[in-house]
Amino acid sequence: MASQIRANYSFFISLILIIFSLTIINVVVALTTKEQELDRITTLPGQPPVTFSQFSGYVSVNEGHGRALFYWLTQATTHPEKKPLVLWLNGGPGCSSVAYGASEEIGPFRINKTGSSLYLNKYSWNKVANILFLESPAGVGFSYTNTSSDLKDSGDKRTAQDALIFLTRWMSRFPQYKYRDFYIAGESYAGHYVPQLAQAIYNYNKKLSNPIINLKGFMVGNAVTDNKYDGIGTVTYWWSHSMISDKTYKNIMNFCNFTSENSSKKCDESVSYAVNHEFGQIDQYSIYTPSCKIVQNETNNLNNNNNVRFKNTIIHRKLSGYDPCTENYAEEYFNRHDVQRAMHANVTGISYKWTACSDVLLKNWKDSDDSMLPIYKKLMAAGLRIWMFSGDTDSVVPVTATRFSLSHLNLKIKTPWYPWYSGTQVGGWTEVYDGLTFATIRGAGHEVPLFQPKRAFILFQSFLAGKELPK
Repeated sequence: MASQIRANYSFFISLILIIFSLTIINVVVALTTKEQELDRITTLPGQPPVTFSQFSGYVSVNEGHGRALFYWLTQATTHPEKKPLVLWLNGGPGCSSVAYGASEEIGPFRINKTGSSLYLNKYSWNKVANILFLESPAGVGFSYTNTSSDLKDSGDKRTAQDALIFLTRWMSRFPQYKYRDFYIAGESYAGHYVPQLAQAIYNYNKKLSNPIINLKGFMVGNAVTDNKYDGIGTVTYWWSHSMISDKTYKNIMNFCNFTSENSSKKCDESVSYAVNHEFGQIDQYSIYTPSCKIVQNETNNLNNNNNVRFKNTIIHRKLSGYDPCTENYAEEYFNRHDVQRAMHANVTGISYKWTACSDVLLKNWKDSDDSMLPIYKKLMAAGLRIWMFSGDTDSVVPVTATRFSLSHLNLKIKTPWYPWYSGTQVGGWTEVYDGLTFATIRGAGHEVPLFQPKRAFILFQSFLAGKELPK
């Protein structure tokens, strides 16, 4: 009898604990759902009807300094619960993934010329994945800090740390993405951000028995990779594409030390001569397409040299895209108060206008690793899927720069160089190595999905599937 009472008591206590646990879980889920719903975008001004959900808002990454990063999630158009999560980062440093990635490259919408309405992007990457755009670091776009000195001492290390904190906190708000297949993608100076964040996640996950960030791999396009080889490869591209004279090419190669943090006077003069006297009025990000006349006129009125020497790497201010004035439309649209309200953006009343890139961050960037190649070696050994791609008409971080850098990894060839196809047309060329795939995109500039959206979409689909590009 006594044993029966004890058994009943134990059963009763167990039942109470189960009910209590379920109640706690339900409360947590309810709170999480409420947090998500507060970030839901009902509709954007001028937006065409869509079937997918969108969310945007802020995640605090440092309470002491008041740093918060702004994100925009565009869920997959079909079965988002079954699709992977992809984080997209733009470079600069200091440029916005909302301005570039979301609004003129891989996002679902394009902005019309007056900044008054949106239209659909036929080759949006959210057709096959949930895409998370992050404005990083603080000071970029709507992301902010309450500590002004943060804008003058940003660098690679803090950017990766803040992005990792963002991801862990964002996944607490969106728990449906915990343990989901997760990838990172980006371009340009995100050639630093992406592998550095991947390494930070990899190191973080090693300490946990059941990590929530299920990192599977990353891809980078026209990516800043290694100061020395990028520099040599860039100047080689200028010469091989007839942008500079033999004399200037020889001068730059003789006078410039691409491994030094400080450039010589003769090096600066040689580069300046190339840019100001030999390039002509071209879009350096896409050398065979028209440049933006609005930006050209503004540039002509300036006496300063728009070539910025950054860590002795030849990097230029973002001057134009392809329409080629699309970033002007983005600045018009995202400064609208009704757009900011719809996106839950600028809630603190930032004292400056939203801009596609932050010159303050670019000019004051502190730590920048000389080379990403050691990180590639480490993460290839860890088994991550890694793809590098290059638009072949970009002269800023050109295909030759990436190939020079890659050659110094001494990778074993798995599938030799071959042309890949988009329909009946050559989409580019590719070579598959043990641990890494490299691909070019024919006829694409610096922002590959902007210039060749269909080819970029095929590239992305192949990357997600872990399959070689179509022959």
